[in-house]
Amino acid sequence: MAYDLEKLMDMSQKELDDLFSSVPAGDIPDGAAEGTAIIAAGTRFSPLIARFINTFAWQGKVFDAEKGVLRNRILPIGFNAIIAKVYKDQSWLDGKECIVLDYSDTSLVAQWIRDEIREIGPGLYLGKVYWDDTRLIDFVLEFEGKG
Repeated sequence: MAYDLEKLMDMSQKELDDLFSSVPAGDIPDGAAEGTAIIAAGTRFSPLIARFINTFAWQGKVFDAEKGVLRNRILPIGFNAIIAKVYKDQSWLDGKECIVLDYSDTSLVAQWIRDEIREIGPGLYLGKVYWDDTRLIDFVLEFEGKG
């Protein structure tokens, strides 16, 4: 099944978790991706919250696969900040391999955050965000020209 942002925004939390668990990790991405937060999965509020976050807080991520790092694009001006190490490891959700975005050693403001992503389609990644070991939200990364 082909997925797009609209379809993902309509999915329940269980459907998002099942999708994440049903696919392999995929390759560590390289380049810039537009990001969309999925908060209140499957509700009518999710798209509105996502637009607010994209406008005022987080626009996406820029990966350097060769160096195994990324920078988040934040604030309305698209400032590249908040660095994470990128590597493959076991998912906290299901124990299978995923791509980990680890902020513990690279960021004072996000040192408690761990993201996990898997490729769910060409240039399309579904992610999970953890604060310490508590799951917070999901997000989508879309790499231009790859889908």
